[in-house]
Amino acid sequence: MESLVPIMSLMFLLFTTFYHFGEARLLDVGGSMDAWKVPESTNNTLNHWAETMRFQVGDALVFRYDSKNDSVLQVTKENYEKCNMEKPLKEYKENITIVKLDVSGPYYFISGAPTMNCAKGEKVAVVVQSPNHPPMPPNQGPAAVTPTPSPKSSTSMKAPAPAPSNSHAGGLVVGNGIFWALTLVSVFGLVFA
Repeated sequence: MESLVPIMSLMFLLFTTFYHFGEARLLDVGGSMDAWKVPESTNNTLNHWAETMRFQVGDALVFRYDSKNDSVLQVTKENYEKCNMEKPLKEYKENITIVKLDVSGPYYFISGAPTMNCAKGEKVAVVVQSPNHPPMPPNQGPAAVTPTPSPKSSTSMKAPAPAPSNSHAGGLVVGNGIFWALTLVSVFGLVFA
């Protein structure tokens, strides 16, 4: 039985290493718990937030809203661009909606509020990168989520996008504590076996 302790410890170490690389995040849409609403200005839209993020397969978006007045519709690109609420791919009405991003590619979400909040800017498009896709340079967001640029003079310069705040934009990393706890147990088992 004592000869199995080092083998089991090594198996734990390998398991925890691979488990760590499979982290998923819960991301509050817009970077805060009350961001799923009509933006206060055109300079601070949900798509500005999405452009600062790198979404990965396994991440989940968290939409928080009052289901008496609003909902979340997952739609096609065409319906996203037109704010068309008819025939959504999926409809969510739960106050807190969690949408798992389980495949790479674009996802389009609009408000289902009868007051046409989508036309007022309550919508977001996110692009989920494939697991082996290299990170995009910060100034080159996906074309599907890049807002139409405003006319600029010959002397204007574009400021870099602000980094997301640490409050909720970074998301909740799942599995990190388990990784370190099991790693410690594995090392302890190897040393004292």
